[in-house]
Amino acid sequence: MATKQFKAESKRLLEMMINSIYTHREVFLRELLSNASDAIDKIYYKALTDDNLTFNQESYFIKVAPDKQNRILKITDTGIGMTKEELETNLGTIAKSGSLAFKTENESKDGHDIIGQFGVGFYAAFMVADVVTVISKAVGSDEAYKWESTGADGYTIEPVEKDSYGTEIILKIKENTEDENYDEFLEEYRLKAIIKKYSDFIRYPIKMDVSSKRPKEDSENELEDYMEEQTINSMVPIWRKNKSELTTEDYEQFYAEKHYGFDKPIKHIHISVDGTVRYNAILYIPEKIPFDYYSKEFEKGLELYSNGVLIMNKCADLLPDYFSFVKGMVDSEDLSLNISREMLQHDRQLKLIAKNINKKIKSELQSLLKNDREKYEEFYESFGRQLKFGVYSDFGANKEVLQDLIMFYSSKEKKLVTLDEYVSRMTEDQKFIYYASGGSVERIEKLPQTEMVAEKGYEILYFTEDIDEFAIKMIMNYKDKEFKSVSSGDLGIESEDKQEDAAAETEENKELFDFMKNILSDKVKDVRISKRLKSHPVCLSTEGEITIEMEKILNSMPDNPNVKAEKVLEINANHEVFQSLKTAFAKDKEKVDLYTKLLYNQALLIEGLPIQDPVEFTNDICKVMV
Repeated sequence: MATKQFKAESKRLLEMMINSIYTHREVFLRELLSNASDAIDKIYYKALTDDNLTFNQESYFIKVAPDKQNRILKITDTGIGMTKEELETNLGTIAKSGSLAFKTENESKDGHDIIGQFGVGFYAAFMVADVVTVISKAVGSDEAYKWESTGADGYTIEPVEKDSYGTEIILKIKENTEDENYDEFLEEYRLKAIIKKYSDFIRYPIKMDVSSKRPKEDSENELEDYMEEQTINSMVPIWRKNKSELTTEDYEQFYAEKHYGFDKPIKHIHISVDGTVRYNAILYIPEKIPFDYYSKEFEKGLELYSNGVLIMNKCADLLPDYFSFVKGMVDSEDLSLNISREMLQHDRQLKLIAKNINKKIKSELQSLLKNDREKYEEFYESFGRQLKFGVYSDFGANKEVLQDLIMFYSSKEKKLVTLDEYVSRMTEDQKFIYYASGGSVERIEKLPQTEMVAEKGYEILYFTEDIDEFAIKMIMNYKDKEFKSVSSGDLGIESEDKQEDAAAETEENKELFDFMKNILSDKVKDVRISKRLKSHPVCLSTEGEITIEMEKILNSMPDNPNVKAEKVLEINANHEVFQSLKTAFAKDKEKVDLYTKLLYNQALLIEGLPIQDPVEFTNDICKVMV
């Protein structure tokens, strides 16, 4: 019997595909099972127009049968089968599949959808098999044929005997090598795992004879091994059921079965869309943050199915980074797949699905914030930081999406509040949204800079995370209200009279302040009378975009850029310390030097900044005490 050659381009494609297109060898089984499901689908479509053919769901199944001793793996289906010409056309020319043409002819008919659109998936079998044999008998035909190939060298076709229609694929599994273990594709437990992973939701039963135990007939206590036929796949996916049929427990069970997390999800989102792009999705907002969430090892993405067949474990393109905590899956009949079925083209359908999912997640989070504040705060404790990173990243491109979801601790409410809640409480005379930054709520409450704003009765947002100020800088303003740090040089609160008084007193003591500024050298930009201090003697304020808290964060990074905020040392003119400074300046300028350094180091400590010379600082304290 003469061996027929693949076409030259098909031969090259086969070699490339076996060696490089598929990154995981196990997907060969997914491809063959999908093809088997297609073959049964075709009988369904044919039965719609052929009165001589009836479709009985229970009569159709797929069977997987390993034979370890002979290194054989068989995949049998009761589908439509192939004629000699179809074997020649579909298997003899790579990337030529009858499924796509069949789908095009029947796409207007109700019900099922054909999975396979490309013929290359079948050839994934050569990744694990030395010889691939296909025995097929088409519905309505009296003849059966055997197609056989050892790979790129070509194939043979010959007539054979076969009792029933359908297709049987026989793989002669390769011998193990130093680098590859092919035995796993003959192991019962491994085959079951692959079927559950990729093909659990194929609509027809995937059967397999699995080892089990039963009591011996002549003994009540002893067990004997026997083979039992089991259906491995679930067949009906939860996402194709009506929401009214499902309970919260059903969704939580699916969450656990899919190993999305060890916690219970705070919220589930079930989406069914039958429009321009058809898809189903089940999404989860987890309760707990994954241990590796902020590490390089964490992979975002949703499971992606094409008509019930798993295509990708983590499809990153379906989620923006700021919603990377969302778990779940998407199943669509309308995705355009490339030849490997393992990678997606970045096409319009995928982008549209991703856009819709993004909107839905935001909508559900807003609903949770409005209707179940306690649960939202629980979620925010775990993932609020990620939302703020989303505001900051991409130069604030996503701030409009996220600004209504972020929260900060309020000086008045003593709890987390949204920006909208803050603005709704602002008095008519308040120009800015005020905030203070620090390592903790307790630390911020003691900051001298908060005194004047608090006395005015204005609410202050407490920024306790390193990302907070950076995110707010990207938002810039919210509902036409600008953000203002309580450490800012100009708080926008002072009356013109007070500003003039402070300016006059600073001018009056210009020589003293110039002397102090000279002592501190480049450590501060200026020394002046404070308009904000009430009871505290001294504090630091800043001018420009970089605040003291931002300086600390930036300089704590591995590639320390040595960023410096433009600091201003502010002195409380109503404090006894200021009188001591003026007296010393008039009588003993060495004391002014000592007092200046002490006050500056005190201001650094208040801000949580390190003192450059702790020994000198302690010696200076001793000098004052003596």
